Amino acid sequence: MRHETLWCLDIETVPDGDLVPADWPSDQFIAKAIWHRVVAISVVEASVEHVPGRGERYEVRCCRSGGEAGWDERRLLQAFWKRFAELRPRIVSWNGRRFDLPTLRLRAMMYGISAEAWYATGDRWHGYTHRYSSEWHCDLMEELADHGAATRLGMQDVAVAMGLPGKVGGHGSEVAEMVARGDLEAVRAYCEGDVLNLFALYARWALLTGLTDGAGHNAAMDSLASCLAASRAERPHLGAFLDRWQSSPRPAPALVPLPKPGLAGSGLERSTQG
Repeated sequence: MRHETLWCLDIETVPDGDLVPADWPSDQFIAKAIWHRVVAISVVEASVEHVPGRGERYEVRCCRSGGEAGWDERRLLQAFWKRFAELRPRIVSWNGRRFDLPTLRLRAMMYGISAEAWYATGDRWHGYTHRYSSEWHCDLMEELADHGAATRLGMQDVAVAMGLPGKVGGHGSEVAEMVARGDLEAVRAYCEGDVLNLFALYARWALLTGLTDGAGHNAAMDSLASCLAASRAERPHLGAFLDRWQSSPRPAPALVPLPKPGLAGSGLERSTQG
């Protein structure tokens, strides 16, 4: 199966008060995925084109969060797994094999929601459930750490090193407070910031590993910048991400040099100078 859609995915959660014991240490909360109530599911969705001899091409379609801010967890999960079954995209995550996807599956099981497409797609050797099938589910944290052979890094560490904004609009430790005060839109915006970083990191990893070439990498970055610029008026946090990205002082260009000049339009090409 050749995937035609890419989802860079992240979720935000809060403790499920019905499951977490009152005296449970807060620093051990993340150890049990089923104790997490999902409050936001965000993706950068991109098309995947396979160009013979040149590798893959990714074009950003949108950055969005599932459903609406007022939806409860059951409705969010139903919509997520329904859309997943329709598209069967390649999933890109950061620590997603350990946290995001187990949480989405376990909480779906709790509500009696089917995630059949996750388990039934692929074959004996390749599929979403196979740890090393990065063409199905690429846990970028695991890939960069050689599945534990090297030190696992936080996405913030790698994003900042690459000149990306990193965390915007808060921190994961602040999500519960946002939810408590009813500011679900802030949670969704924060989650979208993470998947924007994740898409840019995946494009650079795809270049590193030969999945794409320099032209494909730059086209992916330009498509992300164009998406952010087009969404600025209605969704200011996306424009703010773009501004911080373009003004980064880090000596890590958004675009990589090509054998022949070209690829203009988003303004990011300025980062290759000097």
